[in-house]
Parts: sequence; C-alpha cells; structure tokens
Amino acid sequence: MRGRGTGRGRAQGPGRGQGRDRGRGPGAGAAAVAGVTLVALLGAGCGPGTATPAFGRTAAHDEIVAAVEGAGLPESALPEIGGPTPSGATPRPTPSTDRERAAERAAACSTGWQYIGPVAEGSRAGFDKAVAALTGKRWNQTQRQVEKLDEKGGTSVSVTLDKQGWTMYARHHSARQGLSMDIISFQASENSCMAKLTDKERESLLGDDGEQP
Repeated sequence: MRGRGTGRGRAQGPGRGQGRDRGRGPGAGAAAVAGVTLVALLGAGCGPGTATPAFGRTAAHDEIVAAVEGAGLPESALPEIGGPTPSGATPRPTPSTDRERAAERAAACSTGWQYIGPVAEGSRAGFDKAVAALTGKRWNQTQRQVEKLDEKGGTSVSVTLDKQGWTMYARHHSARQGLSMDIISFQASENSCMAKLTDKERESLLGDDGEQP
C-alpha cells in the first residue's frame, strides 16, 4: 500500500531508550519527528562548514534520490524538496508571514525526500541500505541513535551525516501500536547557507503562530 510524502524515491550520542510515544496518536509522532528535524537543520548552520562549488543543492538532491530509489523505499507521490515541480502543480503563494518567509529562505538552503504513510514491509532494511549508499558517496556518518517506541516492534532511528559543508539528518520512524505508520526522511542543508538566517527567522520557524509579536 502506498502513502503520500515528498519525493520521487520508490518502494522533518547513540543509545537505545524506551518508547516515549506510547499512547499517543500518529499525528503526535509525525509532529515530533518533524520538530526534531527542524531544530537539527537550524543547528547545522551554527558550524564552520563551507560548501565547495563542486558540491551543492542539486548534487545533494540527486544523491538522496538515487539512494532512496536504489534501496527500494516506498514511493512518495508529492513534489520533491529541491527537485523539479510537476507540470500542472499549483504555484506556491507568496509568503505573507514571518514564518513563511523564513521557511522559504531555509528551503533554499535545503533538499531532501520524505515518505509518510502506512507501514511498508522491509522499510527499515531499505532505510539502512539507503544510508549505506550515501556513505558510499562519501557522506560521513557522525551519529546514529535507535529508540524503542512500543512493545510491538516500533522503533525510531536517527542518523546524522555530513559532506563538504552539508549536514544530513536521516530518520526512520515506524510506529506499530495504535494506527501503524512509517515516517522516513532524508533532509540535508548547506551549513553556510543556514548560518545566514537571522535569530528572528530561527525563532519564527520554531514558533507556534508563524508571526512574532
């Protein structure tokens, strides 16, 4: 069964903890993963990394998509982050809030792929295979964390990688208790580009209302 997500691949210190999502609905799990990814991407710009002209957003995007497709991960049906916009797609509206404007600037520094949908058999193995493919493209894995979500085998895996001034956060979040679902994402950002966001823009992205008082 196919779900909807972002991308064109096919089918947001290491340790193991006990599930903190037990008893929550699937929306809470998705929001938690997206929030962690956003905080991590904002933090990536604080480092000293600088990208070389030979490796940029297009190259990072192509490597993510190739790794996802090669690993046989579930198909995502929505436009890719940093990829081509499908013909007939509705144009994005002009940003009208602080948060929307900051999000547009952050998006220009980033690329990625995401799937959110029903549990896909073998997706965890596919995720590990995609990470291995990325390390084969000289993405350096700097951190890996695995967390137990529930008593039915649900897990959350987070991997951090870097390459030539870029930082990537790869996540596989599979809940098996309640309404089962998979959230799989590979999000990369250029450190020097993210560092140009102002403190106000960062606060706006992390805020709840989108507009600062």
